[in-house]
Amino acid sequence: MKLKKYIALVAITALMGTLASCNDYLDKDPENSVPETSVDFTNISNMYQPVSGVYARVRTGGMHWVIWPLSIVRDDDVWSGRVDDQQLLVDFGNYKYDNSYWGLNEMWNQYYGIIKVANAALESLDSYAANTTSQKDINNKNAYAGEVRFLRAYAYYRLTQAFGPVTILKSNSQTDLTRSSLETVNKYMLEDLQYTIDNTPKLRPNEMEHVGAVSAYSAMALAAKIYLNMGNYAQVEALTDQIVNSGKFRLYPDFYEAFKIPGKLSDESLFECQCTDFGNGSGDMVDADVWFVFQGPANDGDISGWGFIGLYKKFRDWAKQRGETVRYTTSFLEAGTTTPSGDNIRPLQNPTQTDCWNGKAYTPLKELTPGRTKYGSNNNIRVLRYADVLLMNAEAKVRLGKNGDKPFNLVRTRAKMPTLQNVNVDQILDERRMELCCEWGERYNDLVRTGKAEAVLGPNGWTKDKTYYPIPFEQLSDNPVLAKNPISE
Repeated sequence: MKLKKYIALVAITALMGTLASCNDYLDKDPENSVPETSVDFTNISNMYQPVSGVYARVRTGGMHWVIWPLSIVRDDDVWSGRVDDQQLLVDFGNYKYDNSYWGLNEMWNQYYGIIKVANAALESLDSYAANTTSQKDINNKNAYAGEVRFLRAYAYYRLTQAFGPVTILKSNSQTDLTRSSLETVNKYMLEDLQYTIDNTPKLRPNEMEHVGAVSAYSAMALAAKIYLNMGNYAQVEALTDQIVNSGKFRLYPDFYEAFKIPGKLSDESLFECQCTDFGNGSGDMVDADVWFVFQGPANDGDISGWGFIGLYKKFRDWAKQRGETVRYTTSFLEAGTTTPSGDNIRPLQNPTQTDCWNGKAYTPLKELTPGRTKYGSNNNIRVLRYADVLLMNAEAKVRLGKNGDKPFNLVRTRAKMPTLQNVNVDQILDERRMELCCEWGERYNDLVRTGKAEAVLGPNGWTKDKTYYPIPFEQLSDNPVLAKNPISE
């Protein structure tokens, strides 16, 4: 597929291709790559186009609707939301895995699709660089390669969250598909992220030349998450300190609006998947297909969707007992209530469905561009937030015998919760549970990395061998080498 001209207004969400393909990730000609025979690599003004293509693939593939529940239903707070449709998503949330489920294969293919497009983009950038001697153009090429390497590392990060040890695809023509150990994949991701840190500007994404593009600070945040999983708290502290001490980031003052149109690309954002309707009430949009619609409540009228992603009542009760108000209202979109924005959510009609949906995916009707009715239209998908950085910083400090109150209480204050003194790790984990609920499987990841999963999830059927999803059956059938033990390098 030839690269289409990217949209200047939102360069990182370029219309490089249509919806992401479900092709196997081993296809030799990845979708959204730029065939070298059709590109004039002497036209340096087009050098950002392959970068835009990787962002577009993240938007169309990395935000595929089935990836979302598979990412977040394994904790004790969230479930698929519907028993009457996609029963296997309910089963996966209860640790009854079926490797023939099409969604697992989709997740595998979509993330490897991002990796393949990233690999192709890096080759294209090298071809552009071969046609310039300008130091400015060379610096731009290195910065653009840094963005691509971040997105590649991001895809691997999500793959390891889901599947643990996976194949490192260093080249799209690679034939050896043996999986690498988790430690080896971590090292590979960190190398990519270090390149990004060294070569991209130290700016907020909303300050970047291509507004919303990832920066050195985005890479620091993702690297900190990897080091957190590795238990390397000194590195977590060092990286998050750099972000905090830069003075560039701040929590969006209104937690409720932080996930809605006013909070798009705020000073809290380190990485968002950008979408836009260009301010037009009809016509083409650049969006993530049905990522928002999938989570919309089973409701009448414009504020409605497929009714997936439910929040357990016991979790909501826990939040109430903590005294949560702002985060409760924002995170829980409950049936039979009226939102602060004035939208009515009808009482529960179907007892097989949840009575509470993900409020962080809710965009009020009054914030939609007039003429638009698609749930979530014109909103961005938040991926990395400064609040997570602050809580990682607090945890690292406490684990290193220091005081983590300052970053911890910044998060609580924004949520209108009372400040605490001499916070401990368990209090920080509880804060993460509330602040980051329904965000990319953070709760499940925290339970696993801290060794708490067996105690918390064990009664629901979790065992250590259920930490990761099985390799999709279709992938094993096509590539039996994936069944071999991972190798360390």
